[in-house]
Amino acid sequence: MSKRLMRSMSQKLRRKNNKGVAEEEDVSRGISLRCLTLYGRGGGCKVGADTGEEIGDPGCRRRSSASEEGKGYKSLFSTEESGVDCFSYGVKERFRKKHSPKHSGLQNSTRNSDVHIFLPDDILEMCLMRLPLSSLMNARLVCKKWRYLTSTRRFLQMRQECLYQTPWIFLFGSVKEGYCSGEIHALDVSLKKWHRIDADILKGRFVFSLASIQDDIYIVGGCSSLANFGKVDKSSFRTHKGVLVFSPLTNSWRKIASMKHARSVPILGTSEVNSEFSVVPSHHNRQDRRYLRSRVGGSLDVYEDPHRLSLRRQVRNPLEDNDASMLSNRKSYKFSRQKSEQSRAKGHRRFVIIAIGGLGSWDEPVESGEIYDSSSNKWTEIQRLPVDFGIICSGVVCNGIFYVYSETDRLAGYDIERGFWIGIQTSPFPPRVHEYYPKIVSSNGRLFMLSVSWCEGDGQIGQRNKAVRKLWELDLAYLAWTEVSVHPDAPMDWNAAFVADRNLVFGIEMFKIFGQVLDFLTVCDISNPVSDWNHISRTRVSHEMDASSCLTKSMAVLHL
Repeated sequence: MSKRLMRSMSQKLRRKNNKGVAEEEDVSRGISLRCLTLYGRGGGCKVGADTGEEIGDPGCRRRSSASEEGKGYKSLFSTEESGVDCFSYGVKERFRKKHSPKHSGLQNSTRNSDVHIFLPDDILEMCLMRLPLSSLMNARLVCKKWRYLTSTRRFLQMRQECLYQTPWIFLFGSVKEGYCSGEIHALDVSLKKWHRIDADILKGRFVFSLASIQDDIYIVGGCSSLANFGKVDKSSFRTHKGVLVFSPLTNSWRKIASMKHARSVPILGTSEVNSEFSVVPSHHNRQDRRYLRSRVGGSLDVYEDPHRLSLRRQVRNPLEDNDASMLSNRKSYKFSRQKSEQSRAKGHRRFVIIAIGGLGSWDEPVESGEIYDSSSNKWTEIQRLPVDFGIICSGVVCNGIFYVYSETDRLAGYDIERGFWIGIQTSPFPPRVHEYYPKIVSSNGRLFMLSVSWCEGDGQIGQRNKAVRKLWELDLAYLAWTEVSVHPDAPMDWNAAFVADRNLVFGIEMFKIFGQVLDFLTVCDISNPVSDWNHISRTRVSHEMDASSCLTKSMAVLHL
């Protein structure tokens, strides 16, 4: 054999050996060169086709499937051994994870979370701001971020200024099995659905008064039993002078400064004031309580200067002087109202609460009055009413004047800006049954009174066969009363509660009949020329309450 032939044979054997060693090394590394040449036109094996589909080449999968069917390759996830396996280290496990149902669910959840993470807070606030109050409370349970966004001062102010609010009625003072439960019953007027709110802080407290300001409810005064805590027992009781604040939007409670005098069922009035408002303190002078600045049909007859001892009568024409005085009052009120609207637009809303009358620590009538300023968080005593004015039974703020009505059918007004009382003599007051005290309410600068009177019989003079509750309006220019509407229900509750909010007057009557406590909620739209009363809810919320709830109940209305 020649040397040339030997050299060529040895080179062929060397190449063959080198090729086998390289294939063994590739197989040990997890790469099979043989399988890469099976689907040269298709660009790889079956696995390559599957991975190619993920990067956007669906044609690879079709070619690999056809080749598989034609050449008899087995499935990748078969239990038998397969010689075709071109997965590199860890790729097989990742492929199985990626196509498992658990991994697809995690991918969907991460995609949804990414949507919420990258959604701006402003858009979230705008969406949540349009929710009704009941839906907003449920939305706060979704996550901490939503709870924080819906509890900030900015969000509450935006919701207060938007037009998506609906009226809510809050009923306090429920008594069950002789105990003050502290429960608050809230009615969504738009959905006519009742909600119950547990308020442990009010357990054992009764005969307090309510005032609704902006989005909060103020609980002023009240009593609690000393001998039997929680029971409605006035044999041994304590009168409170503390004030609590309940915020339905955040379901939170807080305290503000206490009154100077403890009192139960005080008459309250609230009003927004401008930033330059200053409280006029009272002058503790007994002599200034004998006379009251009086106004009869727009004239100021007799007044007293508290800094002098002489009582002066007007020598000039009282009508001209008082027309100018009334004009200046109206201008000052309009000016202060414009300032308050400007301050409200800036987000600074200052208000005052006036508390007058009520019962003291010994169940005696309280003659003093005091005013609370939200900017200073302080109560200040105001000028007292004359001794002969009588016990105050109702009061409300209208156009910057705090009007109060007494059991002796006298009307007076406290000028909040100037700090003095004005006696108002109107045309003959509407007739009323003296067992039912009248209630005065205010809506959009209009003053109304609800009173119970006898209705004459059919053609028989003097026969009183029916008692009705009527709504009257006072003309503030001519001081004359005009009948507006007649309540459809018979006046069964002498302690009925009425509250006006915007153009609506809400009323609740609660009484016990045939061994069961019933409640009737009604509403009257005074903006409508035909002011008719309508029933709100047929659902009785008082069926579990005691009859004493008719005396301890109190109501507040908010737009939330």
